[in-house]
Amino acid sequence: MNHPDTLRYADTHEWVRTEADGTLTVGITDHAQDALGDVVFLQLPDVGRQVSRGEAMAVIESVKSASDIHAPVAGTVVSVNAALSEQPEQVNQDPYGAWMFVIRPDSASEIDQLLDATAYSASLD
Repeated sequence: MNHPDTLRYADTHEWVRTEADGTLTVGITDHAQDALGDVVFLQLPDVGRQVSRGEAMAVIESVKSASDIHAPVAGTVVSVNAALSEQPEQVNQDPYGAWMFVIRPDSASEIDQLLDATAYSASLD
């Protein structure tokens, strides 16, 4: 499985990329999309929604099952990838390019509580 070193990871299988403006771009990992199978539907959160760390905030459905997507940090949703709702299969084709939403974190230090690529990979064994 591919887990880029430039990202951080939640134990619930979301990846997080810190942007230059301090926001966090979020998607699901290669491991998660592989376990789900062919993604057919994605329900993204509303822009402006306040979320708590670990809160279920979106839903992804595949031909096999439906799963929640959790907030990796507390904060406010500032953007969603609406195009992904129209083409949810992009999650399978490019899990690290198919971002789902952007959060402005309440505390920048929360990112430090997420796993690095090595720790995330080890958690899958």
